Amino acid sequence: MSKKTLVLKFGGASVAQPEHFSRIAEIILDRKKEYPYIVVVVSAMGDTTNQLIELAKKVNPSPPRREYDMLVSVGERISISLLAMALSLKGQEAISFTGSQCGIITTEEHSEAKIVSVKPHRLLPHLEQGKVVIVAGFQGVSRSGEITTLGRGGSDTSAVAIAIALNADKVEFFKDVPGVFSEDPKKSDKALFYPHLSHNAALEIMNKGAKVLHARSIELAMKNSLPLHVRPFNSYGQIEFPGTLIGDMGIRLEAKYEEC
Repeated sequence: MSKKTLVLKFGGASVAQPEHFSRIAEIILDRKKEYPYIVVVVSAMGDTTNQLIELAKKVNPSPPRREYDMLVSVGERISISLLAMALSLKGQEAISFTGSQCGIITTEEHSEAKIVSVKPHRLLPHLEQGKVVIVAGFQGVSRSGEITTLGRGGSDTSAVAIAIALNADKVEFFKDVPGVFSEDPKKSDKALFYPHLSHNAALEIMNKGAKVLHARSIELAMKNSLPLHVRPFNSYGQIEFPGTLIGDMGIRLEAKYEEC
């Protein structure tokens, strides 16, 4: 990519309510002042994925995995289309893509697939036209053409994989927490806030049970020297809540996926 590129990731809590999409659109427009190329990865709204899983099990307690993926991948498609509509209302052209449409290639395992490569050719012309590109996280397409999902935390990994393919400057994750802490600040008043962490240190915290980012996404970012930034959705723009930067602006290497 010839211009500064940023990938933004908004999780289920950020898109939990319809009115949140207007706020997300405002954040995107603000970041676009600095980054000409913006790609946004979104999760399903709130409990949508859980509701779809419950629906499947009411019909079949043990649904075929292929059909399971076809069903649960719907949640992210709802989010991407709604966000494109919210941006359009604010005068910003945007276009949404499913995981398969944007070139996320995965292994064959349904519901627990791994990313093997990303071929973002369809995204590039739209970025060059100034559009915001919105991608459904958590999903892709296998090499045999089947819709697949990446398992819990897959949207985080989707965002990192796309950023690597586009040689983006970093990924910004918007969460319902101020950043990364030594332990859950909701359960302990002794939790320490980290304004900056190495990839290794962040991975260790996640492996101890923190749920801020999925460990797979950090491992993939570390392999590719990609900086990550955990930012608070509700207090975006407030100086006292800068979030947590993970990694540094080191030398970027050739993209490595190795089934992430």
